[in-house]
Amino acid sequence: MKTLLGYFWRGCLVLVPVAVTIYAVYVVVTTFDKLVPIGIPGLGLLLAVVLVTLVGFMTSNVIGRAVVDAVERWLSSLPLLKLVYGSIRDLIQAFVGDKKRFDKPVAVALVPGGSIRVLGFVVRDALDELGAQDQVAVYVPQSYNFAGSLLIVPHDQVEPLSVSSSDLMAFIVSGGISGLGVEPNRTQPPPRRPPTMRTMFGLGPSRRDDAALRRLK
Repeated sequence: MKTLLGYFWRGCLVLVPVAVTIYAVYVVVTTFDKLVPIGIPGLGLLLAVVLVTLVGFMTSNVIGRAVVDAVERWLSSLPLLKLVYGSIRDLIQAFVGDKKRFDKPVAVALVPGGSIRVLGFVVRDALDELGAQDQVAVYVPQSYNFAGSLLIVPHDQVEPLSVSSSDLMAFIVSGGISGLGVEPNRTQPPPRRPPTMRTMFGLGPSRRDDAALRRLK
């Protein structure tokens, strides 16, 4: 029974990530297909990718950049849309924009001189507006969650890390399972049991194993 249960959990480790990935791709494709009801599966997603790429190309020149700036100024003039649009824009730019913020991986000592540290990213080097001289703002992501905490800590409690931001983010979000040169544990076959043979007293070691045991004695 224990062996069957072990096989079941090994099967879950293999199938659950695959099933979740396939389901996520299916949801994305069907969502875009509903926006563009042409009847060809996947065409909506393809058109969306082409549209986003075209917008990115247009904003790479002076005229397109001027249009985007005008739209941003208009959205920033509306109270509610300013908050939503500004937050989403800053979040995306923090990862892939020209003004990346999560590019300074650090380890923060919770207690001065202590050995317990949390991992995060410096997002502000100066906080004079808050009256916090010699302090920095560190964003600490949470594992298995799209959330985090913002810490205001003294500069001397922050230790820069010589690792890439993407590796550190993967290490934090995965709970230490992946990232920083650590690969997820792959499923391995169960340990091979020694061959047995049926005797008058029940199951026992084979003759080959019995001979090996006698040589060791």
